[in-house]
Amino acid sequence: MIEIVPINKPLNAVVRIPGSKSITNRALPIAALADGTSRLTNVLFSDDSRFFMDCLKRLGFELFSDEQTQVVEVVGTGGKLPVSSADLYVGNSGTSARFLTAFVALGQGTYTIDGNARMRERPIRDLLDALLRLGVDATDQSGTGCPPVVVHANGLRGGQTRIVGRNSSQYLSGLLLAAPYAKADVSIEVDGELASQPYIDITMEMMKQFGVHCAQQVDAFHIPGGQCYRARAYAIEPDASNASYFLASAAVCGGRVRVTDLTKDSLQGDAQFAHVLERMGCGLVWGTDYVEVTGPTDGVLRGIDVDMNDIPDTAQTLAAIAPFAREAVTVRNVANMRIKETDRIHAVVTELRKLGVSVEEYTDGFRVEPCQQVQGGTVHTYDDHRMAMAFSLTGLRASGIFIEDPECVQKTFPTYFDVLHDACHTSA
Repeated sequence: MIEIVPINKPLNAVVRIPGSKSITNRALPIAALADGTSRLTNVLFSDDSRFFMDCLKRLGFELFSDEQTQVVEVVGTGGKLPVSSADLYVGNSGTSARFLTAFVALGQGTYTIDGNARMRERPIRDLLDALLRLGVDATDQSGTGCPPVVVHANGLRGGQTRIVGRNSSQYLSGLLLAAPYAKADVSIEVDGELASQPYIDITMEMMKQFGVHCAQQVDAFHIPGGQCYRARAYAIEPDASNASYFLASAAVCGGRVRVTDLTKDSLQGDAQFAHVLERMGCGLVWGTDYVEVTGPTDGVLRGIDVDMNDIPDTAQTLAAIAPFAREAVTVRNVANMRIKETDRIHAVVTELRKLGVSVEEYTDGFRVEPCQQVQGGTVHTYDDHRMAMAFSLTGLRASGIFIEDPECVQKTFPTYFDVLHDACHTSA
């Protein structure tokens, strides 16, 4: 447990954020399937990325990593999986589970993907159904629609499939990443609204950067078969989701926080969270190699009603600072938050209420009322890194906030609390 000490002065900080989890966990399988050795820099070393790297090694791929310099060299095999069987453990890493399920379909043999207790509650049947339509024998071993998953692989034949779009963009991303190695073209139709389109944009742009073509036409995707990723040197952007906490710290404490190497041209949709803060009255500057947020000139955040379907991983960040706004803050269209590391909608509502905040819970979001005096208390994190990081922001303004199980930030940002401390107690 860790106590967050309130900050009673404006911030003046420059922060460097580790590499993006979303980009790291796409670059790793792409590089493994490429036609030579790729050198990945600014790689995120956290629980999620380590699970993915370990799984690739269990599949017989050669990876040479240097955590000190944040460099990983991956020896690509041109689309071949080196081993015919492997048991893959992914912890509670959604990207690892979903991407690897499609990835191993390219092999010849039997592969099992499993995780921790929470992962065994996180749905994957939509992806399995989509793979089945492409001729892949992939089943949920326990019949619950969740891992463990067993894939009896015989390559990916190609053809047409469809996938439900509202639950998770990771299903579609997993299919897209593997599809270039199908024996024939792959066409994917999305059924219903697509959750988190910016994450699909990341996937498609990275495929392009590694030399593969993929086309999107509204709610359908077409990937020519028989393609091959080209090995290359690739620099990974800072994690925009994790940057949101530091940008939001300026919003609640005043002053300014600059995050380096994150720009308006970022691949990551979560960089747009800066514009949410701007709508709440914060100052925003995009530099050539940074983004900077300053607190509201009058010291008070404005309320906001916002659709966060494109950036759901920052909804908890907004929830944690919402009690300090002048008017209510409403978050809508984020129903897929309920199948993340925890039911994030219910978790946010529960923990804010414990702190004396009035919150209304919706099926697809929540409404947070202004709170004159946020009470102290212990925030339960549900083994969810984003609960721990988000509610640390509440503690920057309210006394007596304790974060339970702060070690859960190992999932994506192992040094988070050290970096937050430095940002709050040092001047740029």
